[in-house]
Amino acid sequence: MEQQEYATGTTQVAGGTADGHTGEAGRNSTDAAVAVREARPDGPQGGRSAGSAAAPSPDPGLLRLAHWFAAADPGTADDLCTASFGLYPARHFGVCAEPAAGAGADADVSWWHGPTAHAPAVLRSREARPARGPRRARRDAAALPVVLSGAKPGRPGRHRKPERSRAVAAPQDRSAAAERRIAARLLLAHPLVTASGPHADGFPLIRRHRDWLTERFATLLGYRLVVGPWHARLCKAGLGPGAARRLEHPVTGAPFTPAGYAQLALALALLVDAPERLPLDRLLAAMHEAAPALAAAPADRAMALAALADWQVLTDLPADPADPADPRARTAVLTVDRELARAVPAGPPALADDAADLIRRAAEAEPATAVRRLLAETPAVLAADLSEKQRAWLHRHRHTGPAALADFLGLEAELRAEGVALLDPADELTDLALPGAGTLAQATLLLVERLVEEVRPLPGEPAAGLDLPIPEVPIPDALIDGVLGDLADEYGLPAGWRRDYLADRTALRRDALDLLHRMGLITPAPRGTRPPGWLLRAPAARYAPAADLLPAPGSGRHSRPDAPDAPDAPAIPAPTAPRAEQRA
Repeated sequence: MEQQEYATGTTQVAGGTADGHTGEAGRNSTDAAVAVREARPDGPQGGRSAGSAAAPSPDPGLLRLAHWFAAADPGTADDLCTASFGLYPARHFGVCAEPAAGAGADADVSWWHGPTAHAPAVLRSREARPARGPRRARRDAAALPVVLSGAKPGRPGRHRKPERSRAVAAPQDRSAAAERRIAARLLLAHPLVTASGPHADGFPLIRRHRDWLTERFATLLGYRLVVGPWHARLCKAGLGPGAARRLEHPVTGAPFTPAGYAQLALALALLVDAPERLPLDRLLAAMHEAAPALAAAPADRAMALAALADWQVLTDLPADPADPADPRARTAVLTVDRELARAVPAGPPALADDAADLIRRAAEAEPATAVRRLLAETPAVLAADLSEKQRAWLHRHRHTGPAALADFLGLEAELRAEGVALLDPADELTDLALPGAGTLAQATLLLVERLVEEVRPLPGEPAAGLDLPIPEVPIPDALIDGVLGDLADEYGLPAGWRRDYLADRTALRRDALDLLHRMGLITPAPRGTRPPGWLLRAPAARYAPAADLLPAPGSGRHSRPDAPDAPDAPAIPAPTAPRAEQRA
């Protein structure tokens, strides 16, 4: 179906419109059709030999997109990638608060002062230094995730990305409802699933329940699901400005740069109509000829080709495809999967005027669909971040709206005065984990815990200009440095933290703040703020000790503890694990 649409020059972008009958986001909620390419007599449908070595001509829409990427700043490039490809995974908190999340009594309680979800994780006594090259190790069959990799049982496969998941249940132990939920979670975590890729064992479930999944994704989220004989593609919508998910190198984890995104779009522009067998040097030459102004470093081209290989658009790719000194790179012949190449773009930019217009169009949806998308894709949704219509819808459907998604995806709703979070206690439906293992995750958890203790607002303080609890508070820049320094001194050597982080506190600060930002626990201060800094968001308090609302005299958050009077005052032992929860 999708291939036929592409050959006639049109495809669709996910976008929600109300139909008045199916929860305000029905089957016809993907209404934006955009032109991709005029049908050509020499195209794949016109009789050109699949084995021809003729240089492909670029798709004009994707070529235009490549120029937009090259001209964008890093943040806009991430937003543009989210809007045009929609291949980002869902991201959710994993640890539930106590008492159980979603309890009615907690719905009007603030995250700042409500139940906490701090699950202490024992820090390892020694942590290996980060290895060069592939960072993901194989695991035994008992530790394999819900959706096992393809090819051979117990082996992760060449494109395998390990998940934090439970072992897959035997077919006889699964009901139809369980199979649908597994398939829905797989598609939300991996919007492009192939019959021979790392999640091949989940592909039959998607095929078996494709009609039900297609209807539910369209009704709840306004997403279009295309299921073919060999792949399934969930066409996600954009998330709007500033809410992007950056693309990363599938092996090293390095984030894409605007130049890397431009090379990715440029390569796709050629591969959607390329022969099945294409010499690598011919592809690189065609990329240069199609857009001489988009000259990029070899690392950017290599990163783009690595992402295409990870999506299985390309196979037989050498280890360093952009290295002219590598003899295999000069003689390699790639196998191109044109069907997958055409499945990658979710929103070609034919109707958009520029990059900002494409980002806006891709995120457009009626209020119900827009809020449900944020609930399904992001860790937490704060009412203060929503438009007036979206906030009104969330207020009216505060219980039923999140509950429908929670049932669909096997999540738990955590309702608070500031907003809603859908939690995944299995810690599977997320690309980032907090709490997590390793120096960075442990340092970040301890950092956010202490920041909340220092700057959380007092109970009852209203947000400026809104009849809502305070969604975020500023963090003094010096406080971040001071807390990180204290944590490194207290936990560094005793807990075996990575020595590169202990030696470079600037890198530790940068990476810890980046993780908190990606998890939605902090956000940059608005432009024009002097000095620029960070704001701590209310959901961060779910990882801190419960607030002491009646502190003893002299122990307030701005007080300094007195020095011990007696010489035999007890010394503070060197901690080996994050502090346990404290209850008021």
